[in-house]
Amino acid sequence: MLSVWRGDDSAYGGLTIPSTAKADSRAALVARTAWRISDGFDRYNQDFRRITARAKKRFVARDWKGQMADIARRVELYEQWAQRTVKHLHNELGEEFADHQLWEAVRDYFGQRIEEIPDAGFAKTFYNSITRRVFGTRGVDTAVEFVQPPPEEGITSLTMRCYPCWGDLDAVCAALLDDFKFSQRHYADAGSAAAYIARTIRENTEAPLTDNDCHRLEFIDTHFFQGTRAYLVGRIRTEQQTHPIVVALCNTDTGITVDAVLTTAKQIGVIFSYTRSYYFADPTSVVAAVQFLHDLLPRKPIDELYTVLGRLRQGKTERYRTLIKHLHKTDDAFVHAPGEPGLVQIVFTLPSFNLVFKVMRDVFRPPKTTTHDDVHQSYRLVSRHDHAGRLIDTQHFRNLQLPRNRFSDEIFAELMKEAPRTVSIDGDQLVFKHAYVERRVRPLNLYVREVDEQEGTRAILDYGRCIKDLAETNIFAGDLLLKNFGVTSSGRVVFYDYDEVSLVTECNFFELPEPDEDYPLMDHSMHRFVGPQDIFPEEFIRFLSMPSRLRAEFLTAHRDLLTAEYWRDVKSRRLTGEVAEIVPYVRQSVAAHRIEL
Repeated sequence: MLSVWRGDDSAYGGLTIPSTAKADSRAALVARTAWRISDGFDRYNQDFRRITARAKKRFVARDWKGQMADIARRVELYEQWAQRTVKHLHNELGEEFADHQLWEAVRDYFGQRIEEIPDAGFAKTFYNSITRRVFGTRGVDTAVEFVQPPPEEGITSLTMRCYPCWGDLDAVCAALLDDFKFSQRHYADAGSAAAYIARTIRENTEAPLTDNDCHRLEFIDTHFFQGTRAYLVGRIRTEQQTHPIVVALCNTDTGITVDAVLTTAKQIGVIFSYTRSYYFADPTSVVAAVQFLHDLLPRKPIDELYTVLGRLRQGKTERYRTLIKHLHKTDDAFVHAPGEPGLVQIVFTLPSFNLVFKVMRDVFRPPKTTTHDDVHQSYRLVSRHDHAGRLIDTQHFRNLQLPRNRFSDEIFAELMKEAPRTVSIDGDQLVFKHAYVERRVRPLNLYVREVDEQEGTRAILDYGRCIKDLAETNIFAGDLLLKNFGVTSSGRVVFYDYDEVSLVTECNFFELPEPDEDYPLMDHSMHRFVGPQDIFPEEFIRFLSMPSRLRAEFLTAHRDLLTAEYWRDVKSRRLTGEVAEIVPYVRQSVAAHRIEL
């Protein structure tokens, strides 16, 4: 994005960069160090865009398994290039690798050369990632890091496709589909698809529109790929206001079809949710695309929009900035998050802010047998996996600093007693060596006690669907207690305790054996037996700690979850490469659509 790499380290955008041997002056060393970081970012960005561009071919070929694999590949890129860049710098700088004064000069030099370049904030975030690895920074080092957010670019830097409406919405929608067609794959029925979009615009926007009410349609000039769907994202302009619109495309046996047209912020907010997988999209400016989406979805946090577009580190940076800004404006204290205390992690929250913070205890309480490394690997698995609308996106912060005076005495005492290896005091700050941060939701066990009978039943049935959705995406939650699931603001049940997450394909599912003298019944305090991945689904009934009426409703709809046969069938289909469609704009059984690879 910012430079042109010509195959070696001697040329940068047509300019000669002094080699290490020539770096006999401070200025040359500063220039080469800044270039090395920019080069590392550029190579990361090129790889990111290459994988992103592959999504179109995956969609056309219906290569859903490849698409799922690319989620993991793209997530890993940032760390790979950050580590490579640090290694190069260590070799090149030698004894000056951790020279603080050198890095102060490098920051200024780097910043001056990328200022006002589109998406320059991404390069600054990458730069900060390098310095934090060099110095093992606690909190923020303002002398060597970029702290202030870059100036907003405005959506004028975003390439749009505009379609004026001359009193015929059907014709406009036909032009839209023609512009976004796939050269290797035709529409099953372009005329009917265009008429469907036009009819939805007339009837299902927040206020009914006539063909003359619509002045024009404006769409971001790229497909947005997620799972088995491609989306067109835009807005409808009228004389007085704008309305959001998203068109969902599906690749069927007979060709591309319009699967849904979404025209309300509530519908569109769901597909850009923090519980959904990251999009594959290549807008001309990601910053401008985020601003455009934020205009459509003003209640959606900026950091989540960066993250859902696959720019995880920028999302993390924006989340931290938002948190610090909020701390400066408020005075409430961090307290225990609602719900039962965890055996593995201490979970706290700021009542005025919608995040929870998770810190691992030094010693896990029985009957937990997982290790700290197991937990880290579980969270890493989730970050690289299809979220399918049922897993909350979680960010891993290292050396996070938070003001000591904002912690309640109760939380502070527990952190000092239970997690002294992870939490330390540095002046007036608490430093967290590791912390997982995610959106706050209402724990399901509390939620069903607080709502009326009808809503409680709906939530419990969605809890069962959540377990099945996870299974269909090859995730076994491990611990099925209601306290490990939560309810989002839209009423969707999600899973958020990843301490014992594993792949369904790595588990073995058995019926409980009949007791006899040589083979007694297993201890009812355990739900696993023989090996750590051996599962007895009949034991799940013990986790259904809910009112008898809700338990009866759950068993009527989801009794199959208590059978080894169900789980072995799911495992078999995952092993054969079958991918289940779990789309965000309809609440449906995951078995409604199955795709053979």
